[in-house]
Amino acid sequence: MRALLVVNPAATTTSARTREVIARALASEVKLEVVPTTCRGHARDLARRAAESGSAELVVAFGGDGTVNEVVNGLLQHGPNPGALPRLAVVPGGSTNVFARALGLPNHAVEATGVLLDALHRGREREIGLGLTSGLEGTPDEEVPDRWFTFCAGLGFDAGVVGGVEQQRERGKRSTHSLYVRQMVRQFVRDPHRGRGLITLERPGSQPVRDLSTAIVCNTAPWTFLGNRPVYAAPRASFDDALDVVGLTRMSVPAMTRYASQLLRSSPERGPRGGNVVALHDVTGFTLLSQVPLPFQLDGDHLGVRSGVRFTGVRRALRVIV
Repeated sequence: MRALLVVNPAATTTSARTREVIARALASEVKLEVVPTTCRGHARDLARRAAESGSAELVVAFGGDGTVNEVVNGLLQHGPNPGALPRLAVVPGGSTNVFARALGLPNHAVEATGVLLDALHRGREREIGLGLTSGLEGTPDEEVPDRWFTFCAGLGFDAGVVGGVEQQRERGKRSTHSLYVRQMVRQFVRDPHRGRGLITLERPGSQPVRDLSTAIVCNTAPWTFLGNRPVYAAPRASFDDALDVVGLTRMSVPAMTRYASQLLRSSPERGPRGGNVVALHDVTGFTLLSQVPLPFQLDGDHLGVRSGVRFTGVRRALRVIV
């Protein structure tokens, strides 16, 4: 099998020695080309060219969730072909690695490579669904290009936290879980819109859900990890279903304290709950429309602000080696 290994040399938990060991191990099983990324968007371009030229039957993303997202968007530049879904493998190299861990891979690059080699040897793979976002007609964002996501998206508060963390990293801070916690507190204190819900969720055949303060869209569970602790915002979300949505209609200090406590105690059977929590399961298509532009993120990557986003859950979009 011809394979392309897309390596992010700036990924949080990788080193030159680790990258060399993993490349050699993979080369023992496949005909491997190794290309390190040099800038944002490079991983997407590499995967797109591999898919369009047919030069690789498998693309391996070695990096964090941002690298995986870019590779997926490159593979699916022209959408999924049901008769020949592109193949993806992941070697986790970031600080959190939500997608890889949600697939059941170890959160260690060398151990995950061992699992990947065994899967390649045995021909083990699975088809998964993904989320697709598009610009919403009649809003300033209607011309925004489509973009795929693997495990989560967010409009509002959580996306603001992601954006704040990216700013801190640009100033030299390391991406740690304590950094995310500190940024959550800052975002809550500084958020000028937390006192009123500005987001409306609309889906065919249902009444609109209005006055959401924030909305989280999940393609799998868990939503994220705090160290080794999984956090479940939408426990029933699955790669085998469409999308799950969790929205909050109130973000007061008591309400946020309660939600944070519920998330820390969440499990595969129990997520956030209460009268101010809106939870939808296995939704194929819906839109989020905000009265003002709000922060927006996909797979932990802050994409600026959006006023309207269309979401589609696409089943059987990708084949993953696991």
